[in-house]
Formats: sequence, structure tokens, C-alpha cells
Amino acid sequence: MPEALSSGLIAVAMSGGVDSSTAAALLARQGAPVLGITMQLWNQHRLPELSPAAAAAPCCSHDNIRDARQVAQCLGIPHCVLNFEERFERKVVRPFIDAYLAGRTPIPCILCNNLIKFGQLLGIAASLGAERIATGHYARVRQDQASGRWLLCRPADEARDQTYFLWGLTQEQLSRTLFPLGELRKADVRRMAGEWGLPVAGKDDSQEICFVPNGDYAAFMDAYFREQGVAIESAPGEIVTTAGRKLGEHVGIHRFTIGQRRGLGVAAGEPLYVVATDPATRRVIVGCDEELLKSKVTVTGVNWIAFERLKAPVRAEVKIRNKHVAAPATVYPTSDAARVEAVFDEPQRAVTPGQAAVFYQGDLVLGGGWIASRDRGD
Repeated sequence: MPEALSSGLIAVAMSGGVDSSTAAALLARQGAPVLGITMQLWNQHRLPELSPAAAAAPCCSHDNIRDARQVAQCLGIPHCVLNFEERFERKVVRPFIDAYLAGRTPIPCILCNNLIKFGQLLGIAASLGAERIATGHYARVRQDQASGRWLLCRPADEARDQTYFLWGLTQEQLSRTLFPLGELRKADVRRMAGEWGLPVAGKDDSQEICFVPNGDYAAFMDAYFREQGVAIESAPGEIVTTAGRKLGEHVGIHRFTIGQRRGLGVAAGEPLYVVATDPATRRVIVGCDEELLKSKVTVTGVNWIAFERLKAPVRAEVKIRNKHVAAPATVYPTSDAARVEAVFDEPQRAVTPGQAAVFYQGDLVLGGGWIASRDRGD
């Protein structure tokens, strides 16, 4: 259950899903004054050629805004919708596209958390009189009494752990954030939502990035640039082996990511995978599965949560993508406080520039950062 509450107003980020709705209900049932806020991030009527493939609507669709409003009415709490579309496009969508064109594989949800949900929203909430915000993320936050630092920890439900997406939160943001579902399991959340009569109790979880409803990132980028009057299909390149032998051609480097096997458009006597991309030459480099293994990774833009900065090597488990099982490693500081080197005990597969590397010690999130581009460190 949530930590002890003050009497101050709490703004709950309500996406229209069962998790954020139950988080709002938990707080309201505890007697906390609650304000529901739904963020309009992306106009789902844009790029109509991209029809959703999943049954569940994206997190900022009009249907979900309606559902959030109905939940708020059910709970008897005030509700408002904030339009963050311009900032979201500028701070999340455009960097997402730029990263793909630069040969990286971005995670827009982390940028959205850092710059919108826990950045912009906290300020807006404060202007509306809210002392803290709450979300439906599965995570836990607590304060270390000895150091005074706010700590981010894995949730009770390991299968729903969302701390990988939250490593960028600052001490100020963590100090003003509640995760009411941190001690609960998903099955309990659905049961409680049903018992309390929430209209979204049986609703499917959203699985897609909100602005890529069909899951096809390359198709989204093509449609977005057509809308903007910019052509990106005129950037063909070669598909080559790690030895430099040409196997074929492609129509855009943004269509490939590290570890990809399908859709390469080349034939060989053995399975081939994308092991690297080179934006400068527009080359896609392919190789065998063993060539995907990396023993170390450079991480930039590091945000430390458990301590102010890394002063000496530290043992940690390092997670290099959301579904990756965190691997034991030693993390070394560099002369740049925002850059570290992680050396794995065992080589890891498909270390991908643009993804995040998050450092754990058991349930504690030490911090995280961005996996650097090959050979360039950006």
C-alpha cells in the first residue's frame, strides 16, 4: 500500500488504463484529496494510414481520455485534460526519429517520463495546488534515512517491474512522486478494480508506443515525413558482412536495429543478424549470432539515484533492454561524471545504441543512462 499521506492534494496521472485508475482509487479511498490529470500527447487522427493493429488503444487515444474521465466520475474526483502535444512532438517524437536516422534504437517512453510525465506534469500539478503526483507505474520509492536520498526500487510484482523506464528521475521528482501499486501484484490490481466497480477493470493493457499504434516504426517515420513534405526513402545503402562483402542493398537505415534477423532481404548459407549500422556510410553490417556478443558497454548521460556520482568501480546487475535479464558486471567511472564503462562477467547479446542501461543492486536502482553509439560514444 502507499506510504503515509499528507493532507496535501495529489495529482494522479490517469491514462485511462486499469493501473492508473486503481492508483487513483487507492489514494481516494485512503481519504487523500485527489485530482485526476490526463495528458493529451499525440493526436491520433494524424497519419490516418497507420491504423492500430492491437485491440487496446494507445495510452493517449480519445477512448482512453474518455475512460479516464469516467473513472474520475466514478470516484467522485475532479479531472482535467492537459494538452502537451507540441512539447511531446518536440521533445519525444522528433528525437525518436532523429535517433533512428542516426543508427540508434530509441526508447521514447523514457524520454516521455523524464521530460513530460515527471518533468512538465510536476510543474503543472504544483500550479494547480498539488504537493505530489502519483502514477500507475509498478515501482517503489523510499527515502534513505542515513543519506537523505530518495531511492527507486523494484516493485513487489517482478513481472510488472517498470523501473527500467524510470532511471532518469531526479531527487526532486522522486521526493514528490507516489507509486501506489508498488506493493501490489497485477492480479490484485484487477481484482480491486473489479470490486470497486471501476469501468476499466477488465480493460486490456496498452502494448504499443502511443504515436506508433501499429508497432511499425519504419512505417510511422515514412508517414510522418510524408506529412512534413520530406523524403527519407532517398537514402539507400549497402548491406555488408563484417568482412565488408556486399550482400545487397536497403532503402533506409532506419529500418534496421541491432539483433534483427527478419526482413534483411539478403540470402546466405547461415542465419544473419544486424550487428551494427553505420549512418555515415549508410551501411547495415550483418554477421552470425556470435558476432552480436559484447563484453562491455559505454553508457552516457548517466543519472545516479542511489548516490550523487560514481567515484570507484561498483558491482551491479546491468539491464540493457526492458526484457533483458540484468547481467552481473563491474561499472567503472571515467573522467566524465556522466559516462561510465560496464564490463560484463559474461558477454551479452545485442547491446544496442540508443537503448538504456540500468544498474541494479538487488531491488535497488543505482541509476542508468544511454548505451553509446559504436566507436563514437554518443
